[in-house]
Amino acid sequence: MNQSPTLDYPIFENNGVILNRIIIEANMFWWHYKSPYKVENSSEPWPIILWLQGGPGDSGIGLGNFEEIGPLDVNLKQRNFTWLRKADLLFVDTPVGTGFSFVEDSTLLVKTDDDAATDLTTLLIKIFNNDSTLQKCNLFIFGESYGGKFAATLGLSAYKAIKNGTLKATLGGVVLADSWISPEDYVLSWAPLLKDLSRIDDNGLQKSNILAEKIKQQLEAGEFLNAFDTWNQTEAVISNSSNYVNFYDFTEDNGSHINTMSTTKKRLFNEISMRRYSNYITSTVGNDDMKILYTLLNGAIKEKLKIIPRNLTWQPVLQYVLENFKGDFMKPRISEVDELLALGVNVTIYNGQVDLICSTKGTEAWVKKLKWSGLQNFLSQDRTPLYCGSERKTKGFFKSYENLSFYWILDAGHNVPIYQPCIALNMVGAITQSPAA
Repeated sequence: MNQSPTLDYPIFENNGVILNRIIIEANMFWWHYKSPYKVENSSEPWPIILWLQGGPGDSGIGLGNFEEIGPLDVNLKQRNFTWLRKADLLFVDTPVGTGFSFVEDSTLLVKTDDDAATDLTTLLIKIFNNDSTLQKCNLFIFGESYGGKFAATLGLSAYKAIKNGTLKATLGGVVLADSWISPEDYVLSWAPLLKDLSRIDDNGLQKSNILAEKIKQQLEAGEFLNAFDTWNQTEAVISNSSNYVNFYDFTEDNGSHINTMSTTKKRLFNEISMRRYSNYITSTVGNDDMKILYTLLNGAIKEKLKIIPRNLTWQPVLQYVLENFKGDFMKPRISEVDELLALGVNVTIYNGQVDLICSTKGTEAWVKKLKWSGLQNFLSQDRTPLYCGSERKTKGFFKSYENLSFYWILDAGHNVPIYQPCIALNMVGAITQSPAA
């Protein structure tokens, strides 16, 4: 473990930043913000949130940090609804090969969710076992998009490491944010959902459903690489039939009127994509926010750290990381969620209303497949409406039973904290039971 130098660059002031990497042939880059809102001497443990970005291949220390929940935006202005108000934040570029996490030998690039979880567990052991303050915190693993699959597998790995004494930490819970937990259920949901919204017609519905059923059969046969290829075909059919609907916000087109989009919508279109084609890299760097972030991370931050190899260039998204995960990409992680629930681990699911790629319809479908003993009681619970501030407009719904909770966030796409920062922050406070005011 190599400690980074003291950071005095203005963007790090009063943020309690610690940056580091594990010095092995596979190097993991992590970024820890200590919350200035921490309540000292509270009877309740202070939470720390580990944020796992999606992709696989999206950089959490870039996108999740500066675009979603960190203390500063890409223009280095304070974010009013930063999650630091409720918890410490820990960002990691994972799996290795993503962002500033690099390998010295390409054979060390991981190819499965389980291998990524093993690396992350090793990192948590390095961080927590050497910090008595962190050992008193409750660790919450948040995974967005494909990061939700990492969260499920890491949750189990971390739980077992804690139980056998290898990891000195307390697991507060696992949170699945618009997560790619069951590819089959999401793909099956796309066409019926868009048909109900008049976004595709019967012809588009039929074409899409044929491919979705093919994916179901391929997954049942264990043909995961073939299912990945059919998934790509299904997205193409959906795009053509809908006149290019945005998979991350089905109320928008996929860039056909990019010049008239709001700043937030432009950000979503240009930053976040589960389909990692080479032209996506070009479009992100061409975006104003991405230009700033690209310059910041490859300039001032890289220079201040002095631990990033000179020949390593930070990118928001790396396609070759996804390519390595083709064999695991379409595999479900429902059984891992089941196991977490059976072990008594708190599991929270939240979904944005207008997300398509990880639609609420698809999430509800895989939840109903859980074998967890409390499922029927959970399903029978009534939902509670959610509001934010003094405005009595419904912002979402919530229900829970025992250690499973579900949040439906209205008017939000794939990246809930960007669309609904106020309700997202309230939700985080409730999930973590943060003692912050």
